[in-house]
Amino acid sequence: QVQLMESGGGLVQPGGSLRVSCAASGLALSNYVMSWYRQGPGKERELVASITIPGGRTNYAESVKDRFTISRDFAGNTVSLQMNSLKPEDTAVYYCSATRWGRNYWGQGTQVTVSS
Repeated sequence: QVQLMESGGGLVQPGGSLRVSCAASGLALSNYVMSWYRQGPGKERELVASITIPGGRTNYAESVKDRFTISRDFAGNTVSLQMNSLKPEDTAVYYCSATRWGRNYWGQGTQVTVSS
């Protein structure tokens, strides 16, 4: 049974940093494209960052380039998203996703709020 469990969300001031993580069970990260999505208030879910297989090439939405970094830890079977220089518009529920052969698995999401 595949499970993705996000953690690390919270409240942070504009300009601050936060790291969210996704613990995966029931799958091996090396076999899946891992992604972070987010859904802000009144907005559609959007792709934030992904890391491909094999090779680990990373892709980012234009709005987060040079501020966010996606990484994966095979030993811990986790994927993380380091978020720097956070802006109020980054406020959203952040979801972890695992994709293979067109099938997606999702976590339950973690809330990130950027506010002073």
